[in-house]
Amino acid sequence: MWQANWVKSTLERQWAGLTVEVVPIKTTGDKILNVPLADVGGKGLFTKEIDDALLAGRVDIAVHSMKDIPYQLPNGIDFGAIPEREDPRDAFVSNGRMLGDLPPGAVIGTSSLRRQVQLRHRFPSIRLAPLRGNVDTRLKKVASGEFDGIVLALAGLKRLGQESVVTQIIDESLMLPAVGQGALGIACRSGDNVVPEKLAPLDHFPTRLAVSAERGLLAVLEGSCKVPIAGHAKLLNGCITLRGLVANLTGTVVIADEMTGDAGNTAAARELGLKLGKQLVARGAGAILAEISQSGAAR
Repeated sequence: MWQANWVKSTLERQWAGLTVEVVPIKTTGDKILNVPLADVGGKGLFTKEIDDALLAGRVDIAVHSMKDIPYQLPNGIDFGAIPEREDPRDAFVSNGRMLGDLPPGAVIGTSSLRRQVQLRHRFPSIRLAPLRGNVDTRLKKVASGEFDGIVLALAGLKRLGQESVVTQIIDESLMLPAVGQGALGIACRSGDNVVPEKLAPLDHFPTRLAVSAERGLLAVLEGSCKVPIAGHAKLLNGCITLRGLVANLTGTVVIADEMTGDAGNTAAARELGLKLGKQLVARGAGAILAEISQSGAAR
Protein backbone atom coordinates (compact mmCIF):
# COMPACT_ATOMS: atom_id res chain seq x y z
CA MET A 1 0.00 0.00 0.00
CA TRP A 2 2.90 2.36 0.69
CA GLN A 3 4.17 1.68 -2.82
CA ALA A 4 0.77 2.25 -4.43
CA ASN A 5 0.25 5.50 -2.52
CA TRP A 6 3.74 6.67 -3.46
CA VAL A 7 2.94 6.11 -7.15
CA LYS A 8 -0.39 7.92 -6.72
CA SER A 9 1.15 11.00 -5.09
CA THR A 10 4.07 11.11 -7.53
CA LEU A 11 1.77 10.95 -10.56
CA GLU A 12 -0.56 13.62 -9.16
CA ARG A 13 2.40 15.93 -8.51
CA GLN A 14 3.75 15.32 -12.00
CA TRP A 15 0.46 15.85 -13.86
CA ALA A 16 -1.69 18.79 -12.79
CA GLY A 17 -5.35 17.87 -12.65
CA LEU A 18 -4.73 14.12 -12.66
CA THR A 19 -6.59 12.13 -10.00
CA VAL A 20 -5.37 8.63 -9.16
CA GLU A 21 -7.51 6.14 -7.23
CA VAL A 22 -5.82 3.35 -5.29
CA VAL A 23 -7.67 0.03 -5.57
CA PRO A 24 -6.47 -2.45 -2.91
CA ILE A 25 -6.36 -6.06 -4.14
CA LYS A 26 -5.44 -9.01 -1.92
CA THR A 27 -3.31 -11.62 -3.67
CA THR A 28 -2.78 -15.28 -2.86
CA GLY A 29 0.49 -14.43 -1.15
CA ASP A 30 -1.30 -11.87 1.05
CA LYS A 31 -4.00 -14.33 2.08
CA ILE A 32 -1.90 -17.39 2.93
CA LEU A 33 0.17 -16.40 5.96
CA ASN A 34 0.50 -19.69 7.85
CA VAL A 35 2.47 -21.58 5.18
CA PRO A 36 5.93 -20.84 3.72
CA LEU A 37 5.63 -19.55 0.17
CA ALA A 38 7.84 -22.39 -1.06
CA ASP A 39 5.12 -24.82 0.02
CA VAL A 40 2.33 -22.89 -1.71
CA GLY A 41 3.86 -23.35 -5.14
CA GLY A 42 3.38 -21.58 -8.43
CA LYS A 43 4.55 -18.21 -9.69
CA GLY A 44 2.94 -14.82 -9.28
CA LEU A 45 1.72 -15.38 -5.73
CA PHE A 46 1.77 -11.61 -5.11
CA THR A 47 0.87 -10.47 -8.62
CA LYS A 48 -1.69 -12.67 -10.39
CA GLU A 49 -4.91 -11.16 -9.02
CA ILE A 50 -3.59 -7.63 -9.64
CA ASP A 51 -2.55 -8.50 -13.21
CA ASP A 52 -5.97 -10.07 -13.82
CA ALA A 53 -7.62 -6.79 -12.76
CA LEU A 54 -5.29 -4.88 -15.09
CA LEU A 55 -6.05 -7.10 -18.08
CA ALA A 56 -9.80 -6.91 -17.34
CA GLY A 57 -9.66 -3.10 -17.34
CA ARG A 58 -10.66 -2.75 -13.68
CA VAL A 59 -7.40 -0.86 -13.02
CA ASP A 60 -5.06 1.02 -15.37
CA ILE A 61 -1.73 0.34 -13.71
CA ALA A 62 -0.43 -2.34 -11.36
CA VAL A 63 2.18 -1.55 -8.71
CA HIS A 64 4.37 -4.50 -7.73
CA SER A 65 7.53 -5.14 -5.79
CA MET A 66 9.84 -6.14 -8.63
CA LYS A 67 11.14 -9.16 -6.72
CA ASP A 68 7.58 -10.59 -6.66
CA ILE A 69 7.12 -10.47 -10.44
CA PRO A 70 7.61 -13.78 -12.30
CA TYR A 71 10.41 -13.92 -14.88
CA GLN A 72 7.84 -13.66 -17.68
CA LEU A 73 5.14 -11.00 -17.70
CA PRO A 74 1.65 -12.14 -18.71
CA ASN A 75 0.70 -11.54 -22.34
CA GLY A 76 -0.79 -8.08 -22.74
CA ILE A 77 1.22 -6.47 -19.93
CA ASP A 78 4.39 -4.35 -20.11
CA PHE A 79 6.47 -2.37 -17.63
CA GLY A 80 5.30 1.22 -17.95
CA ALA A 81 7.90 2.44 -15.47
CA ILE A 82 10.62 1.11 -13.20
CA PRO A 83 11.37 3.90 -10.69
CA GLU A 84 14.73 4.51 -9.05
CA ARG A 85 15.68 1.64 -6.81
CA GLU A 86 15.86 1.79 -3.03
CA ASP A 87 18.73 0.00 -1.25
CA PRO A 88 18.49 -3.66 -2.40
CA ARG A 89 20.29 -5.23 0.55
CA ASP A 90 18.80 -7.36 3.31
CA ALA A 91 18.64 -6.22 6.92
CA PHE A 92 19.03 -8.18 10.15
CA VAL A 93 16.85 -7.12 13.06
CA SER A 94 17.62 -8.48 16.53
CA ASN A 95 17.68 -7.36 20.14
CA GLY A 96 21.28 -6.24 19.74
CA ARG A 97 23.45 -9.05 18.39
CA MET A 98 24.94 -9.10 14.91
CA LEU A 99 24.67 -12.26 12.81
CA GLY A 100 28.27 -13.24 13.48
CA ASP A 101 27.77 -12.91 17.26
CA LEU A 102 24.78 -15.25 17.57
CA PRO A 103 25.23 -18.32 19.80
CA PRO A 104 24.72 -21.85 18.42
CA GLY A 105 21.02 -22.69 18.22
CA ALA A 106 19.89 -19.07 17.87
CA VAL A 107 16.55 -18.88 16.05
CA ILE A 108 16.33 -16.68 12.95
CA GLY A 109 12.99 -15.99 11.29
CA THR A 110 12.63 -15.95 7.51
CA SER A 111 10.47 -17.83 5.01
CA SER A 112 12.65 -16.88 2.02
CA LEU A 113 14.54 -19.87 0.63
CA ARG A 114 17.15 -17.47 -0.78
CA ARG A 115 17.85 -16.09 2.68
CA GLN A 116 17.65 -19.48 4.36
CA VAL A 117 20.26 -21.17 2.19
CA GLN A 118 22.73 -18.30 2.44
CA LEU A 119 22.32 -18.22 6.22
CA ARG A 120 22.74 -22.00 6.47
CA HIS A 121 25.85 -21.81 4.30
CA ARG A 122 27.52 -19.12 6.42
CA PHE A 123 26.09 -19.93 9.87
CA PRO A 124 25.38 -23.68 10.02
CA SER A 125 24.83 -23.66 13.80
CA ILE A 126 21.78 -21.36 13.76
CA ARG A 127 18.18 -22.55 13.57
CA LEU A 128 15.76 -21.18 10.99
CA ALA A 129 12.02 -20.78 11.53
CA PRO A 130 9.28 -19.67 9.10
CA LEU A 131 8.14 -16.06 9.35
CA ARG A 132 5.20 -14.50 7.49
CA GLY A 133 3.01 -11.45 8.03
CA ASN A 134 3.46 -7.70 7.68
CA VAL A 135 6.50 -5.83 8.97
CA ASP A 136 4.95 -4.80 12.29
CA THR A 137 3.90 -8.39 13.03
CA ARG A 138 7.41 -9.63 12.31
CA LEU A 139 9.08 -6.97 14.45
CA LYS A 140 6.83 -7.81 17.42
CA LYS A 141 8.06 -11.40 17.27
CA VAL A 142 11.61 -10.21 17.80
CA ALA A 143 10.63 -7.85 20.61
CA SER A 144 8.73 -10.66 22.38
CA GLY A 145 11.72 -12.99 22.20
CA GLU A 146 10.07 -15.50 19.86
CA PHE A 147 13.05 -15.04 17.55
CA ASP A 148 16.66 -14.08 18.21
CA GLY A 149 16.51 -12.15 14.98
CA ILE A 150 14.75 -11.83 11.63
CA VAL A 151 15.82 -10.90 8.10
CA LEU A 152 13.84 -8.34 6.12
CA ALA A 153 14.36 -6.28 2.98
CA LEU A 154 16.07 -3.02 3.91
CA ALA A 155 14.05 -1.20 1.22
CA GLY A 156 10.74 -2.02 2.88
CA LEU A 157 11.94 -0.84 6.28
CA LYS A 158 13.20 2.41 4.78
CA ARG A 159 9.94 3.07 2.96
CA LEU A 160 7.96 2.50 6.14
CA GLY A 161 10.26 4.77 8.17
CA GLN A 162 11.46 1.83 10.28
CA GLU A 163 15.15 1.90 9.41
CA SER A 164 16.00 2.58 13.07
CA VAL A 165 15.13 -1.03 14.00
CA VAL A 166 17.95 -2.42 11.83
CA THR A 167 20.73 -4.09 13.80
CA GLN A 168 22.87 -4.94 10.78
CA ILE A 169 22.73 -4.15 7.06
CA ILE A 170 23.84 -7.43 5.52
CA ASP A 171 26.65 -7.00 3.02
CA GLU A 172 26.11 -8.58 -0.40
CA SER A 173 29.21 -10.73 0.10
CA LEU A 174 27.29 -12.40 2.94
CA MET A 175 23.78 -12.42 1.44
CA LEU A 176 23.13 -11.64 -2.21
CA PRO A 177 19.75 -9.90 -2.70
CA ALA A 178 16.79 -11.27 -4.63
CA VAL A 179 16.39 -10.37 -8.29
CA GLY A 180 14.69 -6.97 -8.41
CA GLN A 181 14.87 -6.39 -4.65
CA GLY A 182 14.38 -2.73 -3.74
CA ALA A 183 12.82 -1.86 -7.11
CA LEU A 184 9.19 -1.33 -8.09
CA GLY A 185 7.61 -2.58 -11.30
CA ILE A 186 4.73 -0.42 -12.52
CA ALA A 187 2.84 -2.41 -15.12
CA CYS A 188 0.29 -1.30 -17.68
CA ARG A 189 -1.58 -2.85 -20.59
CA SER A 190 0.36 -3.36 -23.80
CA GLY A 191 -0.77 -0.98 -26.51
CA ASP A 192 -2.26 1.54 -24.09
CA ASN A 193 -1.86 4.94 -25.74
CA VAL A 194 -2.34 7.09 -22.64
CA VAL A 195 -0.95 5.45 -19.49
CA PRO A 196 2.69 4.92 -20.62
CA GLU A 197 3.03 8.67 -21.27
CA LYS A 198 1.84 9.39 -17.73
CA LEU A 199 4.22 6.84 -16.24
CA ALA A 200 7.30 7.84 -18.26
CA PRO A 201 8.56 10.52 -15.79
CA LEU A 202 8.72 7.85 -13.05
CA ASP A 203 11.06 5.61 -15.06
CA HIS A 204 14.71 5.45 -13.97
CA PHE A 205 16.81 4.11 -16.84
CA PRO A 206 19.80 2.87 -14.78
CA THR A 207 17.42 0.88 -12.57
CA ARG A 208 15.63 -0.49 -15.64
CA LEU A 209 19.00 -1.63 -17.04
CA ALA A 210 20.01 -3.34 -13.81
CA VAL A 211 16.65 -5.05 -13.42
CA SER A 212 16.71 -6.17 -17.07
CA ALA A 213 20.02 -7.94 -16.44
CA GLU A 214 18.74 -9.57 -13.26
CA ARG A 215 15.51 -10.73 -14.89
CA GLY A 216 17.49 -12.19 -17.78
CA LEU A 217 19.28 -14.32 -15.21
CA LEU A 218 15.93 -15.29 -13.69
CA ALA A 219 14.52 -16.26 -17.09
CA VAL A 220 17.22 -18.88 -17.59
CA LEU A 221 16.84 -20.26 -14.07
CA GLU A 222 13.03 -20.01 -14.17
CA GLY A 223 12.94 -18.70 -10.64
CA SER A 224 10.02 -19.04 -8.24
CA CYS A 225 9.51 -19.12 -4.48
CA LYS A 226 10.53 -22.79 -4.61
CA VAL A 227 14.07 -22.13 -5.82
CA PRO A 228 16.89 -20.36 -3.92
CA ILE A 229 18.10 -17.85 -6.51
CA ALA A 230 19.79 -14.49 -5.95
CA GLY A 231 20.99 -11.86 -8.40
CA HIS A 232 22.06 -8.24 -8.31
CA ALA A 233 23.40 -5.92 -11.01
CA LYS A 234 25.43 -2.74 -10.52
CA LEU A 235 26.23 -0.05 -13.11
CA LEU A 236 29.64 1.61 -13.24
CA ASN A 237 31.36 3.55 -16.02
CA GLY A 238 28.99 2.36 -18.74
CA CYS A 239 29.20 -1.29 -17.75
CA ILE A 240 26.95 -3.67 -15.80
CA THR A 241 28.38 -6.16 -13.35
CA LEU A 242 25.89 -8.89 -12.53
CA ARG A 243 26.32 -11.37 -9.71
CA GLY A 244 24.18 -14.50 -9.53
CA LEU A 245 23.74 -17.35 -7.07
CA VAL A 246 21.91 -20.68 -6.95
CA ALA A 247 21.99 -23.05 -3.97
CA ASN A 248 20.56 -26.38 -2.93
CA LEU A 249 17.89 -26.36 -0.22
CA THR A 250 20.29 -27.30 2.57
CA GLY A 251 22.77 -24.56 1.70
CA THR A 252 25.61 -27.09 1.45
CA VAL A 253 26.14 -26.39 -2.25
CA VAL A 254 26.24 -22.76 -3.39
CA ILE A 255 27.13 -21.85 -6.98
CA ALA A 256 27.89 -18.18 -7.51
CA ASP A 257 29.47 -16.25 -10.36
CA GLU A 258 29.54 -12.80 -11.91
CA MET A 259 29.84 -11.27 -15.35
CA THR A 260 30.40 -7.77 -16.71
CA GLY A 261 29.00 -6.39 -19.94
CA ASP A 262 27.78 -3.35 -21.86
CA ALA A 263 25.14 -1.13 -20.25
CA GLY A 264 24.05 0.57 -23.46
CA ASN A 265 20.47 -0.68 -23.61
CA THR A 266 18.00 -3.05 -21.99
CA ALA A 267 18.49 -5.74 -24.67
CA ALA A 268 22.24 -5.88 -23.95
CA ALA A 269 21.55 -5.92 -20.22
CA ARG A 270 19.10 -8.80 -20.55
CA GLU A 271 21.55 -10.70 -22.74
CA LEU A 272 24.16 -10.38 -20.00
CA GLY A 273 21.71 -11.96 -17.55
CA LEU A 274 20.96 -14.79 -19.98
CA LYS A 275 24.68 -15.49 -20.40
CA LEU A 276 25.33 -15.55 -16.66
CA GLY A 277 22.34 -17.82 -16.12
CA LYS A 278 23.64 -20.29 -18.70
CA GLN A 279 27.09 -20.13 -17.10
CA LEU A 280 25.62 -20.96 -13.68
CA VAL A 281 23.67 -23.86 -15.21
CA ALA A 282 26.86 -25.20 -16.79
CA ARG A 283 28.65 -24.98 -13.44
CA GLY A 284 26.06 -27.14 -11.70
CA ALA A 285 23.02 -24.95 -11.11
CA GLY A 286 21.07 -27.02 -13.63
CA ALA A 287 21.52 -30.15 -11.53
CA ILE A 288 20.40 -28.29 -8.40
CA LEU A 289 17.29 -26.96 -10.12
CA ALA A 290 16.44 -30.42 -11.45
CA GLU A 291 16.83 -31.93 -7.98
CA ILE A 292 14.57 -29.30 -6.42
CA SER A 293 11.99 -29.82 -9.15
CA GLN A 294 11.97 -33.59 -8.61
CA SER A 295 11.70 -33.26 -4.83
CA GLY A 296 8.78 -30.86 -5.28
CA ALA A 297 7.03 -33.28 -7.61
CA ALA A 298 7.58 -36.08 -5.08
CA ARG A 299 5.87 -34.06 -2.35
